[in-house]
Amino acid sequence: MGLFDLTGKVAIVTGSSRGIGRAIADAMADQGARVVISSRKAEACREAADAINARHGDERAIVVPANISSKEELQHLADETRAAWGRIDILVCNAASNPYYGPMGGISDEQFRKILDNNILSNHWLIQMVAPEMIERRDGSIIIVSSIGGLKASPVIGAYNISKAADFQLARNLAAEFGPHQVRVNCIAPGLIRTDFARALWENPKTLETVTSLTPMRRIGEPDEIAGAAVFLASPASTYVTGQAIVVDGGSTIGVGL
Repeated sequence: MGLFDLTGKVAIVTGSSRGIGRAIADAMADQGARVVISSRKAEACREAADAINARHGDERAIVVPANISSKEELQHLADETRAAWGRIDILVCNAASNPYYGPMGGISDEQFRKILDNNILSNHWLIQMVAPEMIERRDGSIIIVSSIGGLKASPVIGAYNISKAADFQLARNLAAEFGPHQVRVNCIAPGLIRTDFARALWENPKTLETVTSLTPMRRIGEPDEIAGAAVFLASPASTYVTGQAIVVDGGSTIGVGL
């Protein structure tokens, strides 16, 4: 088996009908994994799965829609994956929410709770649903897609950044718990990526100029540029990596000054 070979592995990727999640699912399928495409809308999931299966000429992707705000739907996602493929080796918690853009003083309780529930609690739920079998097999990789927002302050996405900082700690705590069983838990922290989710940021000319001017690579990232880190964390190449956050941001967090 090669360092990045995922042949025989089964991966759930939430929020995988588009953007970063879809790029991760595509890349894992390319490395031989069987992937479960999951997001709220079944039609969008089906299009993503069909594209993977057509490219590889076999059923390498299936669809199990789930709304991450529903514990019951997440349990269904785990159960249907096991029913179809018998196991779960890799979990990528990628789906997230950010219903508010503006200063913290203007966010409603409902919006704040939605961010915390969908970006932290839902990850906790799904991890607890899949971890026992990984622990029993003494093998498994759990990947949380966080954000460099969890490392920085922001006057417009503060609550989102709070949730992403919590994801770093969730990974660290679970890495400590699961480490003796050889199950790894890590985060990926993307910078600004050209996705629909981040459109409010990169479509704003002033924001885009500010971000790119302080990024050594002088550009924002593309979804495919996050996928390699996910393959690494899922594969034999990273069997001694746990509790970590891999930053993929073109260098924007290194603090380029004048």
